[in-house]
Amino acid sequence: MLHAMPRNFGWIGLGAMGYPMAAQLRRKLPASSQLFIFDIDDSVLNRFTQEMSGEWSVSVLRSAKEISEQSDFIITIVPEGSHVREVYLNPEVGLLAAHDISGKIFVDCSTIDPSTSLVIGEAVSSSAPLSTTPRFYDAPVSGGTAGASKASLTFMVGTPSTDPNFPLLKEVFSLMGTSIYALGGPSLGLAAKLSNNYLSGMIALATAEAMNLGMRLGLDPKVLSDCIATSSGASWVNATMNPVPGVCPDAVTSRGYDGGFKVQLMKKDITLAMEAARQVDAKLVLGDSGLSAYSAAAEDPRCRDKDSRVVYRW
Repeated sequence: MLHAMPRNFGWIGLGAMGYPMAAQLRRKLPASSQLFIFDIDDSVLNRFTQEMSGEWSVSVLRSAKEISEQSDFIITIVPEGSHVREVYLNPEVGLLAAHDISGKIFVDCSTIDPSTSLVIGEAVSSSAPLSTTPRFYDAPVSGGTAGASKASLTFMVGTPSTDPNFPLLKEVFSLMGTSIYALGGPSLGLAAKLSNNYLSGMIALATAEAMNLGMRLGLDPKVLSDCIATSSGASWVNATMNPVPGVCPDAVTSRGYDGGFKVQLMKKDITLAMEAARQVDAKLVLGDSGLSAYSAAAEDPRCRDKDSRVVYRW
């Protein structure tokens, strides 16, 4: 059975990714829809409501519990698994502390460990009568802040394509992204995200090393990058986010590495991928070396809070 687009949406988490995603959602929802927002940072709530003032209806609420009480479709995107637990499971002000969550849809776009996501999903499912069971989906995203601002994100959804709710999920996510994948079941969206970010992080590190090698051997960085782009070392990182400043003029790597995907977050995601690999006995030969490099860069004053491709500077 297909579901109509909900009228009341809730959003928790207006960080570097959440803010532009929520803005895209609000601008593209019907004018009659309502968006309820909550973040622990009052200043970002004020900025969001000012930006949306006028034709778009936005209401600031004071807790996750209030968001749950007022909304039919709730999206959360926060930094870590501990924050997701707090948002959902806090007995006083969490989403599941609401009086009645029957039939609601909860989506977590955070990048966290799969085990925490499974715990949250079970808690959501057991919080209402079976006949009106609320649904929880892990749906991490890829594409960075640029993709969030352009509504060109990839959504990795932890559900099979046969899920009756998937057409609705796809319709909602298409307001913020261009590629929506049903990955098969609970936590498998996160499995895809951790696999992707592990790969992306290693490619970025290898690209930084290769560029440094070629430049020290006498190559012009732009010429080298163009050569790689049509050779077996071609990659998205080289073509659109080359770590060497100036090679990709429009990328954050050519703007002081300001913005983008923080190096601390890459450290976090590779750590999560390695923990997941240990749980399923998957060999990650590059993991320790890569994590060591990103960990060192994350602590380096020249690199901390910069885009993760700043590992080239380290």
